[in-house]
Amino acid sequence: MGSIHVAIADDHKIFRKGVILSLRPFANIKFILEAENGEELLNGIAQNKPDVVLMDLRMPGKDGIEATKTISKLYPEIKVLVLSMYEDERFVYHMMENGANGYLLKNSEPNEIRRAIMEVHEKGYYLNNFVNRILLKKSHARQKVMPSLNSEITLSDKEKDVLRFICMEFTAAEIAKKMEISARTVEAIKDRLMERFGSKNTAGLVFFAVKNNLIE
Repeated sequence: MGSIHVAIADDHKIFRKGVILSLRPFANIKFILEAENGEELLNGIAQNKPDVVLMDLRMPGKDGIEATKTISKLYPEIKVLVLSMYEDERFVYHMMENGANGYLLKNSEPNEIRRAIMEVHEKGYYLNNFVNRILLKKSHARQKVMPSLNSEITLSDKEKDVLRFICMEFTAAEIAKKMEISARTVEAIKDRLMERFGSKNTAGLVFFAVKNNLIE
């Protein structure tokens, strides 16, 4: 695997340097950009496009929430990993539904940050135990609500299979082999599901599927 180019946006220089230093032993991760806020990050991305961005939320000027939305719109190929002190599930939902590919807390171990960087780069999303617990909590809450036939989501068998394999973290090529269809067909189904559910990326699609109990 070649180097994964990473940017980090955080208004605390000591924290930025600490993250960079802690990931230095991993030779395949190369930091190419540091920024103190969202505006500085976006200016830097225009010159040097990273593969992955480690994004703080609260920053002066353009914060991480707005910067993530902008990156999702202008640079959908760039993966955004939130790295925040906020454990509030509302932040998790909002960020995952608005372009983030994963959500980490700032007390995460360097090995988890490395694993998250690699997974969003390879698969498009990273869901850790913290996010999964929030999804499970939301799923249980939804089950207590009387379902509405008018809002029921129906999927074809092929769509269900593709969605299930995506949520199991298989790549398009792996799914194509399992289903005996082309990788292009898998991508077309995934794109159709993303458009249908209003998901901005693969992470958003997985998040939507789990939140709405679309997979078993």
